[in-house]
Amino acid sequence: MQSTTVFDRDRTDVQVQNDFIRRVFNWMALGLGTTALSALVSANAGVVNALAAHPILMLLLIVGEFGIVISLSAAIAKIESTTALLMFFIYAVLTGITFSTIFLVYTKGSIASTFFITGGTFAAMSIYGSTTRRDLTSLGSFLTMGLIGLIIASVVNFFFRSPAFYWIITYAGIAIFTGLTAYDAQMVKAMAYAGFAGSEEERKGAIIGALRLYLDFINLFLLLLRIFGRRR
Repeated sequence: MQSTTVFDRDRTDVQVQNDFIRRVFNWMALGLGTTALSALVSANAGVVNALAAHPILMLLLIVGEFGIVISLSAAIAKIESTTALLMFFIYAVLTGITFSTIFLVYTKGSIASTFFITGGTFAAMSIYGSTTRRDLTSLGSFLTMGLIGLIIASVVNFFFRSPAFYWIITYAGIAIFTGLTAYDAQMVKAMAYAGFAGSEEERKGAIIGALRLYLDFINLFLLLLRIFGRRR
């Protein structure tokens, strides 16, 4: 009978941790791919024109997106991982449908270039968050409060329509979501190192981690598009 050494257990632990982190980023990448495909199909199939002609449909989609994110985050401990994963991809599809409207506003070339700029920024901050020895917990709390303020400011500016305030919100939002990307990447690493009670909990943890990083990427992309997007 072959014995298991401490070195073997450590190596196994590292493998499990790396597998979890890889699973998180794989789900996140698949979510982004689903959103991109959904947006392109919606734009080419004329769904985008229906959304532009009937704003109530757009509003219902946005409400549905918020509902899925809130439900998934609140009920993750009670639902099965397969259900959570299904909700994640439904959200990605709905986001793609609403995203199709950006093709009415910006050129395809500027959308593509902004996507790559976002990808580079996201990758750099994810690497930083995963490798830095600095504890970003306090930064995460500060950025979360900043995010709440950003949402309130955006709602207020929806009524006042101030161009100066619009750009302040844009640059502040970019700073917030750039920081949150690093923070969430570190949190994913912390989740991997903390371990899980079982494979089901690990799968659900990976889905929540993927959702958080997905939201960071999507919001960062939309904010950068305000700067780099070229209008039609």
